[in-house]
Amino acid sequence: MASRDQEGQRLPVMQPPLFELGSDGKLRGAVGFLPVLTPDSSLDVARFWFRRYLEQSGHPPNTVKSYSYDLAVFESLVGPKPIREIDERDVATFLNESRGRSTRKRRLTTLSTFYKFLITRAKVVEIDPTAAFYSDRIPLKTPQPLFADEQARLLEAAAAEGPRTHLAIWLMLRLGLSRHEVIALRAAHIDWSDPEHPIVYVFAEQPKRRLRERKLAANRELTEIYHQLVEEEGPQDRLVPILPQSLNKMVERVAKAAGIEKLVTPQTLRHTFAVEQAKRGATEDELLELLGLADDARNRLSVQRYLRLAAPPIEPRGVRSERNTR
Repeated sequence: MASRDQEGQRLPVMQPPLFELGSDGKLRGAVGFLPVLTPDSSLDVARFWFRRYLEQSGHPPNTVKSYSYDLAVFESLVGPKPIREIDERDVATFLNESRGRSTRKRRLTTLSTFYKFLITRAKVVEIDPTAAFYSDRIPLKTPQPLFADEQARLLEAAAAEGPRTHLAIWLMLRLGLSRHEVIALRAAHIDWSDPEHPIVYVFAEQPKRRLRERKLAANRELTEIYHQLVEEEGPQDRLVPILPQSLNKMVERVAKAAGIEKLVTPQTLRHTFAVEQAKRGATEDELLELLGLADDARNRLSVQRYLRLAAPPIEPRGVRSERNTR
């Protein structure tokens, strides 16, 4: 609460920064007498500074939580050792304790990011003990998109449940929006000037997601679903104001109502959109752009799966002649 002087005027309040650079170029805590981060700092102190850096840099809360958990486990294995004394043997022990390749890869990513912060940002150590380690490559699974009849049944079941459900399913299935993008979408993000051709602008709230921003052309079907939503529930801000887990349940519920037996998730709908676009001639570069994916090797491998699924079926010899004789 802001303080006031005797005449009732609001006095300015100074908000000190959480961190500041000292004269020696090292990070110092300006609030609560935080310990200075030095090469002799414990892993516990370094973890605190790293977490604050992640939060101030706008990293998603789940990422911050995941990194913090991994570093807490790492500290439990390493013990009260100064960060300058942590070596490759400590890293190897931490990675070898992993129960699977995905856990090992995540742990290595955490430590690599942590040491990048200590070396380039905090400038308290010079050697990266993770440099000699490489993550195991985890092969991408082949997605199982919905077939045409399944897509039609899913949209029908979504419409029967209500316009908001219909809208959420439509955005994922017909425009390829991710779960996070659907939940973040606002009515003001859609240009309704031409009801026949509305334009959906996908904006990113987190700085790390800015590369995924794009605008997608829709059709009158989206306009009609939105008008029905407004008619039933009034003017809208966030179009699907629910939690990620609730959206998962929504998709699962609608798929069950549609009589679809295969596993259906929000990502399944995004996969389906990508395969349908590939069938219509979308190239590898166009799929990256449509899906809002960064142009890197992993994402190119991902969209290549859609191109393979969209390719014409291989017809065994003799099948065509047998079909023609019937």
